[in-house]
Amino acid sequence: MATPLTVSADRHEDGTPLLVAAGEIDLSNVDTFSRALSTVVDGAGGPVTVDLSAVEYLDSAAIGALTVHADQMPGLRLLANPYLIPVLRISGIDQLATVESAGRDGEPGPG
Repeated sequence: MATPLTVSADRHEDGTPLLVAAGEIDLSNVDTFSRALSTVVDGAGGPVTVDLSAVEYLDSAAIGALTVHADQMPGLRLLANPYLIPVLRISGIDQLATVESAGRDGEPGPG
């Protein structure tokens, strides 16, 4: 059974936009994720962090949504669950956005 997607917009302590996603991102809910991402990116005017540290799975639809926004938003930073890092690298998203592995507490970790 799929883990439902939740997304929420927030800000870092320094005021930069942050989108936090949890669960699974796939064809069934990518529109929700993409709309939330568009809202955060469109209102940002600067760097944006997308926290995927609690995302357990993403499919090609999710990669596509991230790619579109990364291509339009220089400075996009993806903080990802370590299990997703190989998928993000193989997809080439790391050539368009900064991809960092999240540590256990959601902060950047090694690798």
